[in-house]
Amino acid sequence: MTDRMNRQWRLVARPEGTFKDSDFKWTEEPVRDLEDGEMLVHNKYISLDPTNRGWASDRDTYLPAVKLGDVMRGGTIGVVEESRNADFKVGEHVSGLLGWQEYAVTNGAGLSKLPDNPAIPLTAYMGLFGHIGLTAYYGLLDVCQPNAGETLVVSGAAGAVGSLVGQIGKIKGLRVVGIAGSDEKCRWLTDELGFDAAINYKTENVSEALKRTCPNGIDVYFENVGGAILDAVLAQINIGARISVCGLISQYNATEPAPGPYNLAMLIIKRARMQGFLVTDYMDRANEAMTALGGWLMQGKIKYRVDVVEGLEQTPRAINKLFDGSNQGKLVVKI
Repeated sequence: MTDRMNRQWRLVARPEGTFKDSDFKWTEEPVRDLEDGEMLVHNKYISLDPTNRGWASDRDTYLPAVKLGDVMRGGTIGVVEESRNADFKVGEHVSGLLGWQEYAVTNGAGLSKLPDNPAIPLTAYMGLFGHIGLTAYYGLLDVCQPNAGETLVVSGAAGAVGSLVGQIGKIKGLRVVGIAGSDEKCRWLTDELGFDAAINYKTENVSEALKRTCPNGIDVYFENVGGAILDAVLAQINIGARISVCGLISQYNATEPAPGPYNLAMLIIKRARMQGFLVTDYMDRANEAMTALGGWLMQGKIKYRVDVVEGLEQTPRAINKLFDGSNQGKLVVKI
């Protein structure tokens, strides 16, 4: 393996605001020889997710903060190129947290084998059939337990998770209203994904638009954004409403403490429930979600998008597409 050079992005500074190139350092080093029980994975795709911002901060989240100087953490899909591990064979595709690098030497801990199905593109295992699909499925159905006929509002609705949440809501018989950041995204939600209505939060008064599109109030809210949008929704929830808190992306790059929310008293007045969750809570139930999502895909009831950026060297710039809203669906880097 002496002829293999591993290209890597290492975290060298804690980001302030959005990521900058100077937060990372590009390194190249030879791939070391394998020891017994190890294998070499050649990464093909890197998943870019809002949680990368939390991992790069100086505070632990649900995982420890990435140490300065370490390879930046990130989800990957790769192929086993060499193996001295009896559980993994050369040619198998695997997914795991192998980081922003081309190669990884690993003992296989935390890796999952991907099905050998040429009909399914590898990128689907970062979207519909990966952590994104699980997040949407359980964040809506398990946390919120929606009932047919109820009204569901989804923020970040044109994102990888939000777009699936709204479609699952329609499958389950809900009225679905999405909140997104452009007219193009809003048209995609209503014209292609079947949302009942969509609100452009950049050009519309969200509170007024919610009154118009949710005349019977809001029963279920899938939260991806936080901030003023959360307050606008809280003001219009119904008795017994359920709120699933998946993310608060409007606050991830804040350099000062975010104000509010101001309408939390509505949780008392409306006897509502607001619950956070992590996709890792549901890994032992992944098969249930994958079976349902696969069935809906085959029936033409659900669609997904993958936004592929070419080149490992583009990773530090590509990730900011999540925060300026320019990504179209699940954001991945093709190494």
